[in-house]
Amino acid sequence: MHVIVIGAGVIGVCSAWYLRQAGFDVTVLERRAAPAQETSFGNAGMIAPGYVTPWAAPGMPGKVLRTLFAREAPVVFRPSADPAMWRWIVRWLRECNLERYRANKLRMQRLAFYSRACLHRLRSELEIDYEQSQGYLQLFRTARDLDLAGPAVALLRENNVPHQLVSAQECRRIEPGLAADTPLAGGLHLPEDESGNCPMFVRALHRHAEAAGVAFRFETQVARIRPDQGGKLQVELAHGQNGRAPVLAADRVLVAAGVDSAPLLLPLGLRVPLYPVKGYSVTLLVRDELQAPLGALMDESYKIAITRLGNRMRVAGTAELGSRRLDLRPAALRTLVKVARDWFPVAGNYQEATQWAGARPMLPDGPPLIGPTAVPGLFLNLGHGSTGWAMSCGSGKIAADQIAASAGAASGPDIDMEGLLPGRHGLGPAR
Repeated sequence: MHVIVIGAGVIGVCSAWYLRQAGFDVTVLERRAAPAQETSFGNAGMIAPGYVTPWAAPGMPGKVLRTLFAREAPVVFRPSADPAMWRWIVRWLRECNLERYRANKLRMQRLAFYSRACLHRLRSELEIDYEQSQGYLQLFRTARDLDLAGPAVALLRENNVPHQLVSAQECRRIEPGLAADTPLAGGLHLPEDESGNCPMFVRALHRHAEAAGVAFRFETQVARIRPDQGGKLQVELAHGQNGRAPVLAADRVLVAAGVDSAPLLLPLGLRVPLYPVKGYSVTLLVRDELQAPLGALMDESYKIAITRLGNRMRVAGTAELGSRRLDLRPAALRTLVKVARDWFPVAGNYQEATQWAGARPMLPDGPPLIGPTAVPGLFLNLGHGSTGWAMSCGSGKIAADQIAASAGAASGPDIDMEGLLPGRHGLGPAR
């Protein structure tokens, strides 16, 4: 049985690996020249199941409004006439209550913990190194930020996730390089969470998948997906010779194309409430080991992550809503550097940092969509937002198990799929 995977980011490559391991003939189509060149390329590097959280949270609308006109803001809103953006915002606001937040966060954590276990098995089996580090520290500059973390801490406690609320002094013991003069009300330490170099992992897994028989076709743009009369799916490519678009046939198609998934699915009657929320990162060489981070941190006031990746330091964050252009906005980059300098002022030369911007595929409620759609044979693995790296291996394993089950070759995923299926947004098969 032939499966086509659309997208070679971390979600697509993980899916292709597990599909091949399940015995399928797999072809991956990717518009870029190599894997992990878009959202997977410059992410924060967090593999933090204890932290993964929906952007739709109690207090978040107020936080956005309070910082709307601030010079250095964690969220930038650029109003436009884009109807999709306004529809997304309305749905997002409905999810910003405590009940919805708890349900969505638990779904995301369930997937992220499962995914971390899958990642560890892969790391052991394939001996993949991706500059991984252990431990995650959330920093609260003010008592107000500490109070707003209450619902998240309560969920950690209820679900027996190892964590500890720590004082400012204890934060600086965990991370000795933290600047002493930056205001710090306390922190949340998650000792079992981790971080790592996502594109390094994807490149390694791509090599293993290719050696196992997965066919990768790069610089290949998908124009359309359509069912045929024989029960298969036709994938029409954008460019062909003699004016004819090449067409590939598959028994199953898995769409894992990030923000490009929504326009690809719309002609099939599948309206995915996916919106590109722009994020930024800067990466710099570590100059002083004693003044640099040891692991991964999150500045909760600015929602900016600082991660150690080997001899480099990654600073990532800012959510920009309303702009589909991936230009490097100086104000957003200055915010990243400002936060990094606040905590690690002499860790490296910030003026020589490599800059990046990418579009996070965000759903208004938070958890991704993984599974079959109303179109027979068509599956989704998308909408992971800013936590795709943390959920990637588990999402790929789930998608492969679902496709195997649809072919009668397996019993389906070995994880509770409540709230993760496309039916959550009315996209699933008819019951």
